[in-house]
Amino acid sequence: MLATIRRYIGNSSLADNLAARTDEVIGVVSSAPGFRAYYLIRAGADTVSVTVCDDEAGAQRTNELAADWLRENVPDAASSPPEVTAGEVVVTG
Repeated sequence: MLATIRRYIGNSSLADNLAARTDEVIGVVSSAPGFRAYYLIRAGADTVSVTVCDDEAGAQRTNELAADWLRENVPDAASSPPEVTAGEVVVTG
């Protein structure tokens, strides 16, 4: 499994915007191949999303889908791209 973390720095209001459209957001990212889970976190002044997929191809696709959706639906958020970190999930609980 691979997890992708997208950190939108200094944009805590994005968490509220995305939470208000939970079904739509999950519908978008869950269409990626091998999708497993999505988490949205308000981290102080930042918004963080975590997506877990079976492999790198699925994780990369969630990044593309998220970016496209944000450009179309929350253009202010798309003006500053997130910090993206991805890696293999080695322990689950």
